[in-house]
Formats: sequence, structure tokens, C-alpha cells
Amino acid sequence: MFRPFSLYVGLRYTGARARNSFISVITLISALGLMLGVAVLITVLSVMNGFDRELQTRILGMVTHLSVYGREPVNDWQQLADQIEGYPGVAAVAPFRQLEGMLTFDGNVAGALISGIEPQAERQVSIVGDMMWEGDFDALQSGGFGVVLGYGVARKLDAELGDKVTLVLPEATVSPAGVMPRFKRFTVVGIFRARAEVDSLYAYINVEDAARLARQPGTVEGVHLRLNDLFAAPQVGWELQQSLGYGYYTSDWTRTHGNLFQAIKMEKTMMTLLLSFIVAVAAFNIISSQVMLVTEKRGNIAVMRTLGASPGAIMRIFMVQGTVVGMVGTLLGTVLGILLADNVSTLAQWIERTFNTHLFDAYFVNYLPSELQWSDVGIIVAIALLISFSATLYPSWRASRVHPAEALRYE
Repeated sequence: MFRPFSLYVGLRYTGARARNSFISVITLISALGLMLGVAVLITVLSVMNGFDRELQTRILGMVTHLSVYGREPVNDWQQLADQIEGYPGVAAVAPFRQLEGMLTFDGNVAGALISGIEPQAERQVSIVGDMMWEGDFDALQSGGFGVVLGYGVARKLDAELGDKVTLVLPEATVSPAGVMPRFKRFTVVGIFRARAEVDSLYAYINVEDAARLARQPGTVEGVHLRLNDLFAAPQVGWELQQSLGYGYYTSDWTRTHGNLFQAIKMEKTMMTLLLSFIVAVAAFNIISSQVMLVTEKRGNIAVMRTLGASPGAIMRIFMVQGTVVGMVGTLLGTVLGILLADNVSTLAQWIERTFNTHLFDAYFVNYLPSELQWSDVGIIVAIALLISFSATLYPSWRASRVHPAEALRYE
């Protein structure tokens, strides 16, 4: 049977019990350290991916990917929507009008960004209709003067379904009694809860009611767009602005919420870098165990050299031995990391139930999200194998430099 000499001897050295048990312990620690480093990296990156997914779903699902504003009130938003919907990358279009004001109820006051929307069209560009805590999003009918409050806004006002809240607009109306702020009463028809900052900022009314309050009935401020690829928003926005001309301008989510995703990406990169030191420590253990193994096997190396083995063959023997240790540690770590990444959410829930604690109530999600991405697993495995292989080079080179005469002199 054909057996490559370096591979065969390297595998024999890997499976054989060392005369010095300390070397075997160091080798085992090296494999376990590598396993731990790979498993932790896969698990932590999966959790970071989970938070990134939740940010995209909960926050950017509520916040528009791209908005097209008219420099003058838009009289026929459907015509503008028909013009935009055929543009590559645009998935849906909905009209809007934004107002800023103070909501009051029973002596409580809360500032809010009032979004005038058309309920059916808004469902196509936002997930707010799926985040209803109470009430019905479709109850925002024209002329009904209903309002859907964010959960945080509703709590500040201590308002419930059916309550009459008053919207105070930052405009003055001249009356016989003097200059008075503008008021309008709305009925709470729904409360949404996304478990994000938008809960304390937004309230929704019908777009036609918003136009009446703005004293521009029948018009909208612009249209919201949902894109197939939200990260293409700046490019699509620039191209749309060039296509629509001077009468319109665009604004995308990166101007208002881009810092959140930049922070997540930065944190993910730094976490990967820091946790890679665990793999590096395991690599140093591989170097230590290899150097001690070379010292122990000096007599065997001398015999093989005397029988005709080349320095390159000796070097490959110890490279095989060290690489096998790295491959075993990486394989075990990958399996453990995948299992942890797939079950970390369940594990966190078990810890909360067992110890009667709530670990994530302070965050915008009430559980530990996780999303395993195979591209991350591939990169981690490749880095671990590369570090492990690199760790074998110096000890293997030292083994190839052993002189048979000097080694056998003391045997």
C-alpha cells in the first residue's frame, strides 16, 4: 500500500502516546483552546448578526428606506408613484405628510412626529401595521380624525383606545380672542409597539386629515419608498433625484439611522478581532507542544536522517502532526459553535426561567437573537486553520535542522 512517508509518520506521531505526559497535556490544551476560540467566535458573531437582523426588521421596518419630497405640495401622488414604481430596485410606494406637534391628554403632554399616511399603501412600505399592540391600523379613515400612537407615546399620555387626545400644532391662529395655537382633537384607534425608539416618537393619522391640518387639502408632502435592497438607498435616491428633476429631492435612512448600523458593524469587527486572540493563544500552545515534541524526538529524527530522510521530509512530518491538532480543534469548535448558535436563544430563555430574571428587557428586543451565517463560519474556520498551520512552521523548521551526529551522541 502506498503511504506518503511524511504523512504516515506525522499521523503516527499524532496518535502515539508521548513518553513525556506533559507534552500530551499541552497538546490537548492546544486543541481545546482552539475549539473554545472557534466556538465562541461563531456564537458571538451569530448573536451580532441576530441583533443586526432585528435592527433592520424592527427599526428600518418602521423607518422608510427612501423618501421623495416635493419642493411644492404634490397634488397627484398616484401619478408620481406610477412614475417611480417602474424604477429598478423600488418595491413599493406610499404617500405621506409629516407634522410636528404636542399631544395632550388628561394633563399629560408628549411630543411626537405625526405621520399622515394612507393605511393600505403604508403596509407596503412599513411593518407598522403588523406591530399593532391594540386597535386596528386600517381604522385611520379619511375624515375620521383617528390616531395610532406609539406605545411609548401612549404611556406618556396614559391614553387608551377610544380616548380623545388633543394635537397642538406649532402654528398660531389669529382670532378675536388674540393669537391662539391650533388645536385638533383625535380619537385613539390603535397603539403600535415595535420595542424600539420609534415607539416614543411616532404617531400616525390619515394623510388627508394631515393635509387638512396643514391647510393644503388634497396634497401630500411626498412619497415613501421600500427598496429591494435597503443598502442601495443612497444610490437609488441619487439616481431618482436626477431623473425626477429639480422639483423633487430625496432622503434615505442612512442620514437618520445609519449610525446604528455603522456601530453594529464596528462592534462586530472589534469583537471578531478581540476573540481571535483566543485562537492565537491556542496557536502559541501548539508551538510550545511542537517544540517540546521535537526535543523528545531528536533521536528518532536522527535515525530517519541517517536512513536517508531529507530535511524537507522531516519538516513535513511535524507540520502534519501540528496541522492535525489544529484541524481536530477547529472541527470540534465548529460543531460546538453551530450547536450553540442555533440554541443560544433557547438557552437564554432557560436561564431567565430558571433564575427568574429578565436579561433583555432593557433592550429593543426581549430575547437573545441569533442568526448563523455560513459565510462567517467559513471565514472563522479558514482563519483558525491558517493560524494553526502557521504555528507549525517554526517547530518543524527546528526539527529539520537537527544534525544526526549530535543527536545520536547522547542516545
